[in-house]
Amino acid sequence: MNNKTKATWMLATALSLMLAACGNEHAAEPPAPTESPKPAETPKQTDAKKPVESKKPSDSSGDSSVVPAPPVTSVNSELAKDAKAEKEKETKEAKAKETKETKETKETKETKATKDKPADKQNQTPEATGAVSDNGKAGASGPKNPAAAVTGGKTKEPPTMGTGDRKALSWYYMKKPKGQVPNFPAETKSFTKDMKALWVGTGKKVYLTIDTGGPLGDIDTLVKSLKDNKVKANFFIAGYNVKKNPDFIRTLVADGHLIANHTMTHTDMNTQTDEQVRKEIEDYEKLYKDVTGKDIQPYFRFPYGRYNTHLLKMVSDMGYTSVFWSTAMRDWEPRKNGAEDPYNDIMNNLHDGNIILMHQGSPENIQALDKIVKAVKKAGYEFALLSDIEPPK
Repeated sequence: MNNKTKATWMLATALSLMLAACGNEHAAEPPAPTESPKPAETPKQTDAKKPVESKKPSDSSGDSSVVPAPPVTSVNSELAKDAKAEKEKETKEAKAKETKETKETKETKETKATKDKPADKQNQTPEATGAVSDNGKAGASGPKNPAAAVTGGKTKEPPTMGTGDRKALSWYYMKKPKGQVPNFPAETKSFTKDMKALWVGTGKKVYLTIDTGGPLGDIDTLVKSLKDNKVKANFFIAGYNVKKNPDFIRTLVADGHLIANHTMTHTDMNTQTDEQVRKEIEDYEKLYKDVTGKDIQPYFRFPYGRYNTHLLKMVSDMGYTSVFWSTAMRDWEPRKNGAEDPYNDIMNNLHDGNIILMHQGSPENIQALDKIVKAVKKAGYEFALLSDIEPPK
């Protein structure tokens, strides 16, 4: 190797060594600052930490800090199903509750209807011979407790209940020939001044008293017959009938009829305490005032005509005059000859100061009323209100 070639080789070797040294030194230094790398250049495991990218657990690259969003198919779907099921359950329960309430309401009404029936409708007793009842016809709903009266001149003495002034009494009378005032119970002779009571008047006056402790009957025909004949009557209407048809009561008041106290429940007062009797009468007073706006007239009739002298005095102390009768009939059951029977009953016992007891629930009574009124007037009698009565001295 000549000297020129040898020099060239040595120069090339030196240059190679220098280049190698420079390369090793550059690799050991940190890289020069550059622009922040784009997300795409970030290592893959860093991507899993981006909150906007929800991944399934299997896609989390094993990083336990990554919590995946709930999957749309399992939990949300079950929640939706539960909500639907709950709604359906609520709807079903609401319907069941409505059905139950409807049933309970119906049962309550039926129970109340039964409960509201007057005691005399619930506890019916056999009719006594010659008794006065408030039934309009046989088998009809309504009171059936006995109250003695005269039929064909025969009388039935009332049963004995209690002793002394608590002895149960039942009103009756003993017929005389046509035109003569009947005889009345012996106990009337023992009535004192503080036992205010009426059973007959005086003069050519007749007092038509109409009881409605049972069915109300044909109201329209009744009202028309009285109005057409310009007749005023005296009504003893049980409280539960006042509640049943308050418009009827207001019509009677407007037409000038007298309405008196006949208790709320139309119960035999011999079976009640003094407190119960007093409440029956006072509750009626309030009901009448509520319905008509007027105070009740101071006349009272014992249901079925059943009383005792203690109660007679107590009622008198409450400001009432008890009203009995001097003509009555078996008008709580069908009449054999229809409307002719009540007509004959009244005309054959017509007398001065006659207090006639007629039950509104009897269809035959209502059918005969127009004929009866005309015949009584033709016989020379005037129809009057109890407020005008003058009892015998």
